[in-house]
Amino acid sequence: MRETPRSIRRPAAGGAPAFDLTYVRTGPRGATPVVVIPGGPGLASLLPYRGLRRWAARGGLDLVMVEHRGVGRSRTDLDGRPLPAEAMRIASVLDDLVAVLDAEGIDRAVIVGSSYGSYLAMALGARHPHRVASMLLDSALQSTRDVGLERERVRGLFWDADDEMARGVRGLVAAGVAPRVVLDIVRAAYELGGSDLVLPLLRHRAGLTWRALGAYATRDGGLPRIPGIYEFDLVGTIAFRELGYAGTPDGHPLDPALTYLPLAHLFPAFVGEPDDLVAAVRSFDFPLVVLSGDRDLRTPPAIAERVAASAPDATLVRIRNGHSALDTHPLALLNATRRLVRGQQARLPGDEAALDRLPRKGASASFPRLLLAVAHLDALRHGRVADRAGPVRHGRVRSRR
Repeated sequence: MRETPRSIRRPAAGGAPAFDLTYVRTGPRGATPVVVIPGGPGLASLLPYRGLRRWAARGGLDLVMVEHRGVGRSRTDLDGRPLPAEAMRIASVLDDLVAVLDAEGIDRAVIVGSSYGSYLAMALGARHPHRVASMLLDSALQSTRDVGLERERVRGLFWDADDEMARGVRGLVAAGVAPRVVLDIVRAAYELGGSDLVLPLLRHRAGLTWRALGAYATRDGGLPRIPGIYEFDLVGTIAFRELGYAGTPDGHPLDPALTYLPLAHLFPAFVGEPDDLVAAVRSFDFPLVVLSGDRDLRTPPAIAERVAASAPDATLVRIRNGHSALDTHPLALLNATRRLVRGQQARLPGDEAALDRLPRKGASASFPRLLLAVAHLDALRHGRVADRAGPVRHGRVRSRR
């Protein structure tokens, strides 16, 4: 499938020159177009989601994806300089989305948002409801106040429980491993592979699995930027100034508020959310689907349940997954979206088992399988090392001769 990126001229801010906002539209025209908004902020739209658009086109979806200002092809102004911090505001991002709808002659669209993208989707529904035909929220992010729900879910699993997983996490902290690092790595492992990945990870902390998840999940290495794929350095201003990513620690172990704290000094302080989305969804008069993973720890199921209970016409769909089906189970998201486009969203709760059985495609979706394989190698390696050391009897190692 050939893609032709398009662009429209958009104002920046702070006296900076304008910039070209890039977007792409794929698939057959006909049914109501679908706008997909990735998470982050910082995930690019064009390069990482080419496979998604190809699968969507095969399924008959008319798909639009916009390269977020400050990311990918929408990163620089007309003079080639990175967009300024003042240009990084949620209101401006929403205006960009509406400008693309206008450029494409789309009166109303199905809006699909994942994680941070779900916040933008709800904000678009609050400010421009007449442009929304229906909406799908994947891993709904609704309020900075929901850190309390994150804490409850994380600590219930990894700290308060009386099982091998919680005992292993408490043991790492007692051994002096920084609680924030423990949380970042163990949370990612649980979301990606559940206890099947967490338990071997805890048993073999010196192994490759721990190091791989540390590189994937922790925020100690400076501003994360993979050009054209994930670029947090500019749009992080939105995350800290309007979404409170720095958080306010409560002084107890395994606090999700600490996740982004190492980067807080690089960005403006939190000034408040631009919209009250908890209140806004109560007035949504369009069909809403809320897709929630049972292992999601960053936007736990309690948030999805509240959103679905608040909106007048909402359907809650639970799948066996971690955070962001867009990234880790894209075929489930696309099939749910197709139901919504066709007005068949009421069937989705009955489709949950079928959605779970769909193959998991894409690089991010393959990562859990790779990690489980690495964890198995770690276990084999650990077993060989223990075996070479010989059996332990009364605190001594008996050599084999």
